[in-house]
Amino acid sequence: MTQTENPTKARAPRRRSRWNATDLGLIAVFAALVAGSALIAAIPVGGLGVPITLQTLAVMLTGLALGPARAFAAVGLYLLLGFAGLPIFSGGRSGLGVLAGPSAGYIIGFLLAATAVGWLAVVVLARTAKRTGKLRPILLFAAAMVSSIIFIHGLGILGMMVNAKLDFSKAFLADLAFYPGDIIKNVLAVSIALALHKAFPDLLLRRVRTADTRP
Repeated sequence: MTQTENPTKARAPRRRSRWNATDLGLIAVFAALVAGSALIAAIPVGGLGVPITLQTLAVMLTGLALGPARAFAAVGLYLLLGFAGLPIFSGGRSGLGVLAGPSAGYIIGFLLAATAVGWLAVVVLARTAKRTGKLRPILLFAAAMVSSIIFIHGLGILGMMVNAKLDFSKAFLADLAFYPGDIIKNVLAVSIALALHKAFPDLLLRRVRTADTRP
């Protein structure tokens, strides 16, 4: 090692921990939000009993507000607590037995959808940071719809095919009943997320700016 290398190494900044106390608090709060949304106004749809809840709203809001990593942690925490026995799945259900039911695909899809829309939200917020107008809400809504269609609805259909023994056409038709409500819930999720980012600009954009300027 030469003498000229020592000052450089001495000035090298230390890496900070990935999450601070605020991040952990947000993860816990949004996990509780997802849990609470599962228990409010659960309305069974069709003969399979897969319920309409406010979970899509809470899950998509979690991703739009927190970004991919923290959203994954929040929804993952919710799932772990439910699998461990807390009655926080729709209808007050709990345990691993929910994975044998027709709604199993939707439950797993929540985790992937929150992560995907969180990643897309980072991209949208970063690229529209200096722009005004209607582009940002439109792009965020598109991100929410794409994520929910691919992961929540896609895995939901697969779950009904596997656990309820439905063929694709019947599972697809059963899933269509959720689309009108999910469109409304995604609109609400985007509206709330935009309000949160306006009130708390550092909620996600700080991380975007930090990532853009990191050497």
